[in-house]
Order: sequence, then C-alpha cells, then structure tokens
Amino acid sequence: MSCMSVHVLRPLAPIRQVPDLRAATLAEISCASSLDGAGTGFLMAALPEGPVLWAQDRLTRREAGVPFLPGLGRWLLRADLSRPADVLTAMEDALACPAISAVVGEIWGDPAALDFTATRRLAMRAEAAGRPCWLLRRAGSANASAARMRWRVTAFPSDAGQDDPAAPGDPLWRVELFRSRLSPPGEWLVRHECGEDGTAHRLCFSALAADRAVAEPAAADGGGGSG
Repeated sequence: MSCMSVHVLRPLAPIRQVPDLRAATLAEISCASSLDGAGTGFLMAALPEGPVLWAQDRLTRREAGVPFLPGLGRWLLRADLSRPADVLTAMEDALACPAISAVVGEIWGDPAALDFTATRRLAMRAEAAGRPCWLLRRAGSANASAARMRWRVTAFPSDAGQDDPAAPGDPLWRVELFRSRLSPPGEWLVRHECGEDGTAHRLCFSALAADRAVAEPAAADGGGGSG
C-alpha cells in the first residue's frame, strides 16, 4: 500500500485542530463494547507504513479474536502472549527495534500490570524511539494513564457506495479525543477513503453536524499524521 495521508474536510461547522494520529508517543483507544471492532478498524487505518508489532494477551484472543493477517494487505507481526505484563514487555522491546514502524498492544480489562507507571514507560519509550505506540483497551475503565491521547471510537453508518447505492460506502467512525496533551480534545466523524486501485488511503476528518454535510476538502494536505 502507498503511504496514507490525512486530509481535513472543511465542514459547515467550524473544525478545530486535527490530532496527529501518527505522533511518536503513546495513544489509547477504547470502545463502548468490549467486542466492538470499530477501534481495531480505526487503528488499522491510522497506522503508518512498514512492519507493525501487534501483541495480545490471552483474554483478548479468547474473547475478541485475533487480526486476520491475509486480509490486511500489510506487514503485521503478531505476538500471542499470556499475561498483560508480557504484552507490555513486548511493546517496550519492539519500540527499541528500528525495523518496527509502530507498536500495538491489546489488553483485556484492568490488570494490575497496566498502571500509570507502565503507561508512562511506554510513552517515554515511544517518544525516544520516534514511532507511534497504541494501547487498544477492551473491557477496561478510563483509569489513570500516561497516554498522551485517549480516544473513544464507535462505528457510524456509512454512506451508500458510489458504484452501487445498495452497497456500503467508505468506513465511518465517530471518534472522541477525550483527553490529550498534544492537541485540543474534540469529536469528529472520520472517513477512511481508498482509491480505486486500492493503493491510495486517507483519513478525512469532519466536524459533527446534524446533517453530516461537508464542503469540499481543504486544498492543502495536512492535519496531523501525514506520512
């Protein structure tokens, strides 16, 4: 796949600064339901090019399943581990590897190992390494965390497909950045667009509006996370 860029749609409602989804730090995603795939889809669309380590603990694999590698179309290294502490260790080790472009860890619930100190270590390792690190939380609470950005993600009904009105269009998510040390919190609709040849990828942010109407995309590429 070619490098995905992030474009900002100029909506009818004012839009604030769009967060950098590929910031070299620790970010956290949670969903309304522990089995919701919206967070996984949003995260997949936000990841940079290159090999990604995806680590899961045993409970996550048992309850939510694992990424289906043949359907991803990208390099993804799975680490199937037992304990949350093992996932955190694997994430730290992967951040020290220059061949890895990003690190993802899925942890179930609120294990004792996932405390503020552990998240602070991950944030500092990611910032020192210059690559993004994500925690995908399932069945967990919004407890103390050093994650620089904390997201809530839910699926949103897509528009009709361009070629077939009966088919679904591009994936849509409603995302809330409820805590952030890097940019102002906010809520957006985010669309994942893919070119006809399957190589051009972009995430388009638009402000929430009752009719979901947006104007033409901003002329300049940008917002956070251009690759």
